[in-house]
Amino acid sequence: MEDDKIIGRGTWIDKVADTLVKREKKLGRKLDLIRVESGLGASGIPHIGSMGDAVRAYGIALALQNIGFKSELIAYSDDMDGLRKIPAGLPEWLKDHIARPVSSIPDPFGDCHASYGAHMSSLLLDGLDRAGIKYRFQSGRDAYRQGLLVKQIDTLLKNSGKLGKKIAEFVGQDKYTEVLPYFPVCQNCGRLYTAAAQKYLPDEKKVVYVCKGGTIGKAEVKGCGHQGEADISKGEGKLPWKVEFAARWQAFDIRFEAYGKDIMDSVRVNDWVADEILGYPHPLHVKYEMFLDKSGKKISKSSGNVLTPQMWLRYGTPESILLLLFKRITGTRHVGLDDVLPLMDEYDSIEDVYFGKVKESNPAKLSKTRGLYEYIHKLEPPKQPGPHVAYRVMAQQASLFPAGEDRLEKVLARLVKYGMVKEKSDAIMQRIRLAANWADDMMQEEKFEVQLSDLQRKAVLELIEAIKPFAGIEDTQDNAKSLQSKVFDIARNNGMEPKEFFTLLYRMFLNTERGPRIGNYFLDLGIDRVNAVLRRYL
Repeated sequence: MEDDKIIGRGTWIDKVADTLVKREKKLGRKLDLIRVESGLGASGIPHIGSMGDAVRAYGIALALQNIGFKSELIAYSDDMDGLRKIPAGLPEWLKDHIARPVSSIPDPFGDCHASYGAHMSSLLLDGLDRAGIKYRFQSGRDAYRQGLLVKQIDTLLKNSGKLGKKIAEFVGQDKYTEVLPYFPVCQNCGRLYTAAAQKYLPDEKKVVYVCKGGTIGKAEVKGCGHQGEADISKGEGKLPWKVEFAARWQAFDIRFEAYGKDIMDSVRVNDWVADEILGYPHPLHVKYEMFLDKSGKKISKSSGNVLTPQMWLRYGTPESILLLLFKRITGTRHVGLDDVLPLMDEYDSIEDVYFGKVKESNPAKLSKTRGLYEYIHKLEPPKQPGPHVAYRVMAQQASLFPAGEDRLEKVLARLVKYGMVKEKSDAIMQRIRLAANWADDMMQEEKFEVQLSDLQRKAVLELIEAIKPFAGIEDTQDNAKSLQSKVFDIARNNGMEPKEFFTLLYRMFLNTERGPRIGNYFLDLGIDRVNAVLRRYL
């Protein structure tokens, strides 16, 4: 059946790219360069969802390249937006800059960037750079100042009456039936949303305004009363979101842009504006759900409820964050830093399938898994798999040693002793370093979801007593073997398969079904610490 056909590399990314190309051919547009876009918010600390928008758009660009089309990601920074409120944790002096364009506000983190907006944009671009995402950066401020949107602004203002009625019809907002769809920056007070655009002078490309004041969220911002003119060709104002997307799409010839459900109404209006006012068929869209934190709250840059790319990359590899973002686009995602651990291990599982270490009999699932791995590596996968060690094993080992020059080497030596690593490499040292960061910042006394049967409880009690004599003894191979044999004996004496008992212990200590040799591992952890963990489950 046609529905069963594997498209491209078998992922949702390929399906979207295929749909996009078919749509463009039907529209009769040129396909010599297909541009996709991601808008970068510059009003607060960029979070994992902000990065996801750009990463997924880049995935579509890669899929287009995979089927022979030249493509490009435009990363457009909304740095002409006005500051609506002070994000949590930022200085109170920013209240004096409410409603001013973020590209005109000083950097609240010092003098490292030209403006507030430039600093916020740089944080997201840093995350993209560290993940190997290729893009062409476009500052909104520069786009307005360089006149890149003048043609579109002129057309929109000439059709303001029609626009105002349609916006009111679409979303019930009658604001633009009274004022023009343009936000001048008041020449006197420098604020963006306080000046009402009253008249357009098309021959001069200027908007006549009065700074009356306005409402931002639930707060009233007073105007200064200044009357002036804003030149649309010099970046002396900006378009509202209700029409700006459409202007950008035509100006930069954008063929694809995903969006979150929180701006559905704006996208619906912009699609109509692009089609009917600008005469530019709107881009293909994919709607995605929001990222929520573990409590179900929306991740928000303004409220301070933020999981940033930098936070993730302190503990996880770029591949793990790309796995999170490329796995799927539909469905609400509850995301927190505790997802770093399972995603690091899941990446290893996907790599095992890719290199044939783990067999997958379902052709569609195999293709999807292989395709996902290849997109994580930007269609340039490695020739051989990297080192695989359960993240929690590395973190536990790192927690046993104080921070210092030889800490990572000591952890490596343990992994070699356990037979989990053959030799030193840059890849394994990077992973140990990330796990050590986790151990330093995040590790507490962990207890996993393990329910002991009466028989298992009896065996654990016997194990606690049996290994007490090993406390403080030298960690030799003979002692490790002797301790390991105790575990075997206790399992058999209680009518359990040794494998069953070992699996139980791995679940209790590492939340996994496999791990290092128990004898060495227990001696390295220290018998007192081992028994403390075992007692937590009793």
